[in-house]
Amino acid sequence: MSHSITKICEDFISELNLAIGERPADSIFILTDETTRKLCLPKLMDLEKLRRCRVVSIPSGDKTKNIDSAVVIWKFLSENGATRKSLLINVGGGVVTDIGGFAASTFKRGISYINVSTTLLGAVDAATGGKTGINFLGLKNEIGVFAPAEAVLIDVDFFKTLDAENLRSGYAEMIKHALIDTKEEWASVLKYDIDKFDLNELRPLLLNSFRIKERIVELDPHEANIRKALNLGHTFGHAFESWSYKIESPVLHGYAVMWGMLCELYLSHIKLGFPKEELLRLKYLIKEYYGSFEFHCQQYDHLFELMTHDKKNDSKEINFTLLADVGDIRINQTATKDEIFECFDWFREG
Repeated sequence: MSHSITKICEDFISELNLAIGERPADSIFILTDETTRKLCLPKLMDLEKLRRCRVVSIPSGDKTKNIDSAVVIWKFLSENGATRKSLLINVGGGVVTDIGGFAASTFKRGISYINVSTTLLGAVDAATGGKTGINFLGLKNEIGVFAPAEAVLIDVDFFKTLDAENLRSGYAEMIKHALIDTKEEWASVLKYDIDKFDLNELRPLLLNSFRIKERIVELDPHEANIRKALNLGHTFGHAFESWSYKIESPVLHGYAVMWGMLCELYLSHIKLGFPKEELLRLKYLIKEYYGSFEFHCQQYDHLFELMTHDKKNDSKEINFTLLADVGDIRINQTATKDEIFECFDWFREG
């Protein structure tokens, strides 16, 4: 499986024009959500090739990443004459690129698609790597396929539309990439001034983040082995995220992953001797910028139950990616219920 290379564009319109020209299509469709239709779509309409394309929109937010929205997209493609030679351009954050990639890769057994990622989280996490999917029965990304985009284009100018919380949400995935890479990368990402969020200073860190992910995806496109490293923080994180939706107090994905990473690095510390000073470094960063996730001990069983449904589990045991040190990845680790509850206790003690 070939995978797309993520590009930070110097000249977005001409690079999008080039990407469209690489795979000539008989018709072009654009998928947005309500927010990106208003804030980002007008920029794409400067392109001659897109003047006559058809646009389908879904409501904004993770709650729309479901089978009903996929049906809306398939129906739109079908009713507007899409063929196997059509192209879908997904313009948005992770929800749009996940569901757009899923709709494209299943419509007529697969049409080409391009991701234009408009959020930091979407750029670092969802848009690249070929994973597509929708949520199902309250579980994150439960239905989906591996199907890489033809191209993934990033225009950093779109990030100017994001608030501080959404920028921090994306930065969480950059921290994860640094932790599974090297101590140098971890140090340079930690040096970045989150209060300022200077987009020019972010560019080199972003490029490194993409390359870390792309290198791992190339080695293991279908997550049989080392690609599981990219799941650091996600076993606990997805449980926190799913629970937040259940109690109707939704949290951003990057925040849930940050809290999940803290739990999984604590688990790494008690099981594999992950250095305490690195654990505390992450803890202080989270305290300052991400706050905490409130839950009480009566909810431990509910969270544990959500973790047992995580699709990363190969058997009845809960599967984790842990670290013995920064960059020292240990995949296919398991933990007992008592160990997981100990992580909850430690996390809540703050």
